[in-house]
Amino acid sequence: MNSEIRNLEPKELWNKFADLNAVPRPSKKEERVIQFMVDFGKSLGFTTEIDNVGNVLIKKPATPGMEDRKTVVMQSHLDMVHQKNADTNFDFNTQGIEMYVDGDWVRANGTTLGADNGLGVATIMAILEAKDIEHPAIEALFTIDEETGMTGAMGLEGGWLQGDILLNLDTEEDDEIGVGCAGGIDVTAKRTYNEEPVSDGKIAYTISVTGLNGGHSGMDIHKGLGNANKIMNRLLFDGFENFGLRIHQIKGGSLRNAIPRESFATVVVDTIQAEAFEFEMETLAKTIKKELALPDPNLTIEITKTDTPGMVMELGVQEGVLKAMYAAHNGVYTMSASIPDLVETSNNIAKVTIENGEVIIECLTRSSVESSKMDLVNKLRATFELTGCEVTTSGDYPGWAPNMDSPILKVMDQLYQKLNGERAHVAACHAGLECGILGQNYPDMDMISFGPTILGAHSPDERASISSAKKYWKFVLEILKEIPKK
Repeated sequence: MNSEIRNLEPKELWNKFADLNAVPRPSKKEERVIQFMVDFGKSLGFTTEIDNVGNVLIKKPATPGMEDRKTVVMQSHLDMVHQKNADTNFDFNTQGIEMYVDGDWVRANGTTLGADNGLGVATIMAILEAKDIEHPAIEALFTIDEETGMTGAMGLEGGWLQGDILLNLDTEEDDEIGVGCAGGIDVTAKRTYNEEPVSDGKIAYTISVTGLNGGHSGMDIHKGLGNANKIMNRLLFDGFENFGLRIHQIKGGSLRNAIPRESFATVVVDTIQAEAFEFEMETLAKTIKKELALPDPNLTIEITKTDTPGMVMELGVQEGVLKAMYAAHNGVYTMSASIPDLVETSNNIAKVTIENGEVIIECLTRSSVESSKMDLVNKLRATFELTGCEVTTSGDYPGWAPNMDSPILKVMDQLYQKLNGERAHVAACHAGLECGILGQNYPDMDMISFGPTILGAHSPDERASISSAKKYWKFVLEILKEIPKK
């Protein structure tokens, strides 16, 4: 299956991507891919270093005639989001990604593809290995843990890099040149509760919300996609209000930076209410599916009978949590007043776990404006604290402020127009890029972000455009030729 990927053009890019995707590399578990990259750099005979947090730096000298050009840092992250469909049997810790070609797209079998940011990594690897590509001196920087905290970029010390220009290869639309990004912060609400025994005369149900598209919690947050946790809460709230539904367990979502696609709950109601409850749930499910018919046509909501559990959630806490979840903001909070069509601030209610006497609600709040980010954090904190939760924040990272006078931006803008007959879309994005963090220790480095077209990142629907990869590869090669002199 992966052999057909190796025959795609440009072969040097797709072959490196196939090599990389054979190495398990979920976030927080990058030991194997770090060693893979160190071995790769050393096999080429280049200076290869690893820092205290696990970032890898490979240095390649300029090709003849390019020695007088500015040194370029080419940067991508090694880790990938590990999401799979519920019915997919796959272990991200031990297996390589199984890829296939679907028309103009490269996809994976029921899992994330790892094109984010694997195609960027593969690009740099191909250039490091090439003997016939003109380029200035290159510092190839491979960071770790971008997807779940950006700890690689945060741990990168000043002075390790000597480059003047940084090319971040982590943008996912091939007609876009990125000049700014949002910062982010994790918001977690927790509380404990007592469990109460289930009385006689009860019937139990499993409620499942599946089939949502999910996607990147920044880049896709404005698309009106369904959030499985909010959908589940809507169902449970209705069941509680009308039938006294009691919660035994909820498990929804999996990663903070992915819009949750699935949620599962076990609940009980009075047996005498069973028929009416089932009718109400089916009716509400039809309503929700109709509302989301365009963005999420494959949404499935199932209510099935199951074995009655022994315990349920404490009544008062359950009521408070259901109301807090209903009130908690999810989705776009504000749009940018200065950049048209840019989401300024948003929140993703990413993961909800209620079981064994503990409630955990995990969110990722993003914003390109620090004050707006903290305003939304305070709104979430107030919402959850009203129901007795302890709310903490972590993983705070800064945004990247646009520099419209960037010299490398001017070079790339002109090159894109020359190659494609039209102007590129120069924009900031509502996603977390490492440029903002790297810029704290390297404030004078000229930074830009771009990449091939990737859709559905952070979900099993992730796919990379083959034709876009050709266009992007050509752009990369021309950029390296046109790097300004020192």
